[in-house]
Amino acid sequence: MTKTSLICGSIAFDKIMQYHGRFGETLLADQLHRVNVSFLVPTLRTEYGGCAVNIAYNLKLLGGDPLIMGTIGQDGGEYLDRMEQQGLATNAIRTIAHAYTAQCFVTADLDNNQINAFHPGAMQFSHENSLADYLPLRVAIIAPDGRDGMIKHARDCKERGVPFMFDPGQQLPMFSGDELLTFIDQASYLACNDYEFEMVMDRTGLPLQDIAARLDALIVTRGEAGSDIYAGGEHHKIPAVPAAAIVDPTGCGDAYRAGLLYGIANDLDWPTTGRLASLLGSIKIAHQGGQNHSFTQQEIADRFEAAFGYRF
Repeated sequence: MTKTSLICGSIAFDKIMQYHGRFGETLLADQLHRVNVSFLVPTLRTEYGGCAVNIAYNLKLLGGDPLIMGTIGQDGGEYLDRMEQQGLATNAIRTIAHAYTAQCFVTADLDNNQINAFHPGAMQFSHENSLADYLPLRVAIIAPDGRDGMIKHARDCKERGVPFMFDPGQQLPMFSGDELLTFIDQASYLACNDYEFEMVMDRTGLPLQDIAARLDALIVTRGEAGSDIYAGGEHHKIPAVPAAAIVDPTGCGDAYRAGLLYGIANDLDWPTTGRLASLLGSIKIAHQGGQNHSFTQQEIADRFEAAFGYRF
């Protein structure tokens, strides 16, 4: 049986700027209705990002077989080259010639407060892709992407019998309660952080137990408190793995999801799958950006055994 994991989600550039002051000293509370300010940002760096590539990058390091299905813009040639150099398949990525690649512009101050602007660009055309062109598949993930694309890919997975993980992430506010219920009923798995899951419960009107009962597994991450996996009527409490350093949380959730997909594709049990996902998140957080860490399959096996006392 194929172990290919289809990764549907965003492909993006992150432009990260550092302001050497504090927003609170410049933004006047009684004048926020007419803001006209400029922040001098002496440092600027570009990171390769997007949920789909972050997930695929980690899954490939694990020895998985990820296939990214997403959209990139006219400025994405260098990014495609980079993916190919990393051994990531790019044949399911569509180039949108009349758009730019999705980009997130992040300005952070000395207190790590952030002002962000996101340009979706080519991501808005993700619905032009079709997973029917890449069957058979072991599992898929519908990660944050263009709204129409997320709806279409979930429907296509259901119709084609492909089990998928719904990971709404930052796109969650785009969907109504009824739309979220449709995703949940189509999906085999739901993955959210604790804040996102509170929003899911609020919008759908369903408690945790009812949502978990509709899925093969519900996964809720809780940062340094670890994560919870509800599957088959059981609750698996997954411990967090202490990180070597807390450098940058960007992409930690994506690394975690790569661990989940590897476990599903390789028929690991949920306690092992969750622990592997937790380990990947702790490795990522010690590095800047979503794709600047690395490990071999042997290294990850050794670190897993050191953390949990057995090999996966």
